[in-house]
Amino acid sequence: MSDGAAAKNNKILSPGRLSALVGYSFILPNFIGFFIFILIPVGFSFVLSVMKWDGFNEMTFIGLDNFKAIVAQSAFRGSLSRTLVFTAVTVAVTTFAALGLAVLLNKKIPLKGFFRSSIFFPYIASMVSIAVVWRLMFMRDFGPINEFLRFIGISDPPGWIATTRWALPAVMIVYVWKFMGYYMVVYLAALQDIPAELFEAASIDGASRFQFFWRVEFPMLKHATFFVVMMLTINSFKTFDLIFAMTEGGPGQSTTLLSNYIYNRAFLAFDYGQTSAAALVLFAIVAAATIFQLRLEKKIS
Repeated sequence: MSDGAAAKNNKILSPGRLSALVGYSFILPNFIGFFIFILIPVGFSFVLSVMKWDGFNEMTFIGLDNFKAIVAQSAFRGSLSRTLVFTAVTVAVTTFAALGLAVLLNKKIPLKGFFRSSIFFPYIASMVSIAVVWRLMFMRDFGPINEFLRFIGISDPPGWIATTRWALPAVMIVYVWKFMGYYMVVYLAALQDIPAELFEAASIDGASRFQFFWRVEFPMLKHATFFVVMMLTINSFKTFDLIFAMTEGGPGQSTTLLSNYIYNRAFLAFDYGQTSAAALVLFAIVAAATIFQLRLEKKIS
């Protein structure tokens, strides 16, 4: 081999390029999985959204008729409105609950580690098992929750998941309970990054604990808050498994969110064109909400 060829090979396999190849080899399996199981199906959904197809017969191009059809359906409009309500309530309540718990457990209190672990535990528990346990707890006649309400003097407690009025609030309660522990940890990490010297300086200036939180801690938590709100918004719009395991969208359609509507159109009605159209509507809403929050964070920052 000539000196020129050897130098060329050494250049190709330089330490920098070899390190890059090693790095690419680590992310390649994940990229392949993303390409096969996410990117291709998403691209196919764009195609199906303008097609009429039941999964068996030949596809037929129908343009925007799928979008017109779902907008005309009361089931779609109802699921969309319930999704917006579910997202607004769960994002707000979970954020405030997580922040309040983080502030409380950031202090020196007895059994602080136990309480942190206990509150975080629901996040790592199986969603199906959580739904089954809460179904039993929400039982109208013999559930522990209603038994407790009767014990404190409420003679006619709510029917919870057995009624159209209380089913969605019951699901919201479970959702907040499951996810507030994770976002509490996010806030705890942000709180512990705040220098202790600031609290000492505020104490010298005569600031109360609330004034210190409102004027010092809370403004320094804005990046953590944007992360929490953005992730909660995305996950709330995509909520499916909790609803499916706990109420199956019922009673009636009182807990049918947009993700459940998409499932029903696909696997009960076998209308994959309208399914894809509804999925793209959900995608557009989530994308718009995410972009708005990112731009708002940059503007405030």
